[in-house]
Amino acid sequence: MRDHKAERLAEDFIFLEGAKWRDGRLWVSDVFDHKVYRLGLNGEREKIAEVPHRPSGLGFLPDGTPIVASSKDFRLYRITGDGIAEYADLTPFVGGDVNDFTIDHAGRIYVGDFGYDYDAGDPIKATSIHRVDPDGSIRAVAGDIEFPNAMVIIDGGRTLVVAETWRGKLTAFDLSPDGALANRRTFADLGQRQPDGICADASGAIWTGCFNTGEFLRVLDGGQITDRIAFDGCGVACTIGGPEGHTLFCTVYCGPVQDLVAGKRNAAVFTLHVEVGAA
Repeated sequence: MRDHKAERLAEDFIFLEGAKWRDGRLWVSDVFDHKVYRLGLNGEREKIAEVPHRPSGLGFLPDGTPIVASSKDFRLYRITGDGIAEYADLTPFVGGDVNDFTIDHAGRIYVGDFGYDYDAGDPIKATSIHRVDPDGSIRAVAGDIEFPNAMVIIDGGRTLVVAETWRGKLTAFDLSPDGALANRRTFADLGQRQPDGICADASGAIWTGCFNTGEFLRVLDGGQITDRIAFDGCGVACTIGGPEGHTLFCTVYCGPVQDLVAGKRNAAVFTLHVEVGAA
């Protein structure tokens, strides 16, 4: 396993989720500051949207439309030129905050939720991955998922991988052309590490932020860890982009969870040049 040291790109955020690279910019959600930002490679930020109920996952439809998950009102929104507009209401389907998601080539959105009221201290409860189709229909496509976090589609669209944070696993499914998920299996068992955000590289390996250990790991199918970046804090989200597609962006909360609960602006974005580029 190779250890690396990342460079700080930007700071002074509260908690950054949903990192995505698009059209020469890094998109991130500052969950507790209720804003979506777009960052340049010099760290300069541009506020794209206000999302009053905690923005989380970010993604783009095939036509380029940006979508953001709004945690506390259980919705997905389109980000428009002058605000946000409802795309899907998941209220009847979810048991907790709407979290992260991925989008396939047909524009189908696979989205997770906490499954229980985390803020109220309710006991952990498994939940489902729901699929939001372009026609607006919503259905559960996989059950017994424990705190589904980020998802990514690999293998040319044939496999979906989800981070099950509390189980410490990356879980894979076959993804069929009609959007069904089947053949559940463990992509990687991370033991006591808690995977949060994930992204894939061109070889099908997955980078994951580990919330409780402050690490970002590059993991192969089967669980071998090839690379690691260690931080003093919480590892959150990641994506690969940059001008040549070889920059790993990591969002980190640089401090203890108690500081995060207190709203201290300790979140930052770090970068690392990686040998294997974006998928």
